[in-house]
Amino acid sequence: EVGGTLNIATHAYYFHGGLRERQEWMRQIEEDDASRQFHESLKPYIQSQQSSMFVEAPLVKQASLIGMAGMESVAGSSINDENDNCILELRRYYLKLGYDTVPTFLDLYGKGLPSKLEAPGTDPSTSLVTILYSEVGRLNEVIEIWRHGNGVPAMEQSRVAARQAQEWRAAIASIAELAIEFRTSIHRPVF
Repeated sequence: EVGGTLNIATHAYYFHGGLRERQEWMRQIEEDDASRQFHESLKPYIQSQQSSMFVEAPLVKQASLIGMAGMESVAGSSINDENDNCILELRRYYLKLGYDTVPTFLDLYGKGLPSKLEAPGTDPSTSLVTILYSEVGRLNEVIEIWRHGNGVPAMEQSRVAARQAQEWRAAIASIAELAIEFRTSIHRPVF
């Protein structure tokens, strides 16, 4: 929708068993004639493809977030409550290299997160779905996925509220020292 290259289809798949489960899934697709033909029929419309693997941060469970596994239970019309305004906001942090960078980020983020989630004035349709960090692909990347049921106005209202949360502001000030780049993009779910 906005915030980067346009006309991009983003697919997010959840593999509880990680890379092994993904490999088995890919093998099944390759062996299934209908799946293989479907993927072949799409190739003329694809300019480029990119694939990365992310792991869900432990604080997803600690903060009782929906998580990627929970997205399966809210797929379809329920993710957008049959509201055409629903958006998913991806917030990407590209961090400095180093073995301790992602764990330090997650520690700082976890300390500030409760104040952001509880910030007065946050739109009630806004929720943090998950926090992921890269395992394969560009390393030291962390992604937050936010759901804003009331669309861009909910996102904007929630951002204003979060900026008033002092613990969150302190966490972001420390996180900024770890980051080399930050990007946001808005995606419209089409489940």
